[in-house]
Amino acid sequence: MPFVVRTVLGLAVVGVGANVVGAVIVSLLVLALNANTTHHQAVVLITSALIILVASVLAGMGAAVLLQHRTLHWVLRGQDPDADSARRAVRIPLDMAAVAAVIWLIDTAVVAIIAITVGLDGGTAFDIAAGVLLSGLCSAGVTYLLVARVAQPVIRRALQAHPPGHSPLVSVRARLMLIWLLTSGVPVLGILMILLAPSDRTHVRGASIVTACVALLVGAASTALAARSIGTPLRGLVGTLAEVGRGELPQVHVEDPGEIGLLQKGVNDMVAGLRERERIQDLFGRHVGPAVAEEALRSGVTLSGEERDVVALFVDITGSTTLTRTREPGEFVAMLNRFFQIVVEAVERNGGLVNKFEGDAALCVFGAPVELVDPAGGALRSAREIRDRVRALGEVEVGIGVAAGRVVAGQIGAHSRLEYTVVGDAVNEAARLTDLAKSVPGGVLASAAVLARCADTERTHWSEGGEVLLRGRAVATGIWTG
Repeated sequence: MPFVVRTVLGLAVVGVGANVVGAVIVSLLVLALNANTTHHQAVVLITSALIILVASVLAGMGAAVLLQHRTLHWVLRGQDPDADSARRAVRIPLDMAAVAAVIWLIDTAVVAIIAITVGLDGGTAFDIAAGVLLSGLCSAGVTYLLVARVAQPVIRRALQAHPPGHSPLVSVRARLMLIWLLTSGVPVLGILMILLAPSDRTHVRGASIVTACVALLVGAASTALAARSIGTPLRGLVGTLAEVGRGELPQVHVEDPGEIGLLQKGVNDMVAGLRERERIQDLFGRHVGPAVAEEALRSGVTLSGEERDVVALFVDITGSTTLTRTREPGEFVAMLNRFFQIVVEAVERNGGLVNKFEGDAALCVFGAPVELVDPAGGALRSAREIRDRVRALGEVEVGIGVAAGRVVAGQIGAHSRLEYTVVGDAVNEAARLTDLAKSVPGGVLASAAVLARCADTERTHWSEGGEVLLRGRAVATGIWTG
C-alpha cells in the first residue's frame, strides 16, 4: 500500500502540479504585459483560463489513466508485469509529457481564438498564444523529468521483470537536449519575445526579470534531476565493477530505459557469465581435482603428455566384495563416501592429487601436474594419516601402497572426453604394494625408492621390511612399513 500511494498519488500530484504552476505563471505574465486591456477583456480571459485549466487537468488525468491503465492494474494488484505491460510502464514519463504537450497545444489554439473573440488585435493574440505555447513546452519537459523521478520504483520493477532490449527508449543525448531546451532555449526565446514586444506593452522589465528567475529555477531543478538520473546509476555501476574486481558478483538493479539501462543489463549479463564460469570451474574441479582444473584453465585443452618424476599412492578397501553383500546399497555408498572423504582431505592437505576413484580404490599422485618440493614426504604422511583415520572410524580395513618413479602424465582421451592421468611403472608398483599391504600388520607399504627421496624427519616413522618380488616384476623391490 505505501508503494502504491507513493507512486500513483505522487504521479498525479507531479503531473497536475507542474502544469498548473506553468499555467499560473504564464497567466500572470500575460496579464502583466497586457494591463491596458479593458476590464471586460481581462475578465473573459481570466475566466476562460480557469475553465481551460480545469478542463485540461481533467482531460490530462483521463488521458494518463487511459494510456497507463495496464500499469495501474498490475501496480494496484501487486503483481509482476508481462512484457507489454512492462514496456508501457517504462513509457510513463514520455506518455505524461506527451499528454501535457498535446493539451498545452490545444490550449494555445483555444486561448488565441478567445483573445481574438474578445476584440484583441492579431498581434496581441499571437503574442499570448506564443507565450502559452512556450510555457507548454517548458511544462511538458519539466513533467517528463519529475515523472521520471517519481515513477522510478515502478520503472525499476518493470525493468527487473523485463530488462531493456537493444535500443534505448530515451537516449542520454535526448535528455541533454531537453535540459538545453529547459535551461536555454525556451527561457531565452521567451525573454526575447518580451523585450521585442511593442511599445504599448506594460511591465516589460518586470516580466523579463520574472521570466529570467523562473528560468533559473526551472533550469537548476531540471539539471539536478537529469544529473541524478544519469549520475546515480553510473556511480552504482562503478561500485559494482569494484566489487567484481574483488571477486564478489553482485546483481545490479536495472532502473533506466536508456543507454545506462542497457549498460546495467550488460553488467548483469557479465556477472551471470562469471557466476556460470565459477560454477563450471567448481564442478570441473570436483571431478578432476583443483590442481588439474587450474592447469587445464591455464594451458587449455591438449592431448600431449610429459614425463614426470612422481610418487604414486594407491589405497584399496580390504574385503569390499563381502561388504557389498552384507550391507544395504545406500549404507555401502555412504560408507564409501566417508572413506573417500578421508582420502581426499589427507592427500590434498599434503599437496597431492586424487587422480581417480576406481570402485572402492583410489589412485593419488604427488608431483603432477603441480611440482612439489617433497612429493615423497607428502605421500608418506598421507598414507599414515589415511591409515590412522580409517582405523579410528572403524568401518573398513585398507591396504595402502606407495611407489616412486618416472611416469607419463597428461590429458588422455579424445577432444570430446578427456581425463588427466599418469601411466607408468610407479603406478603399477603402488597397486602391487597395496595388494601385499592388505596382509601385513599396519596395512601400509612403501618402496625403498620413496624412502630414499623423503626427508629424514618422515623416515623416522618407517621401518625397513626387506625385499619382495612383486607380481609381474623380474627384480625384487625393497619395502618399508609405516
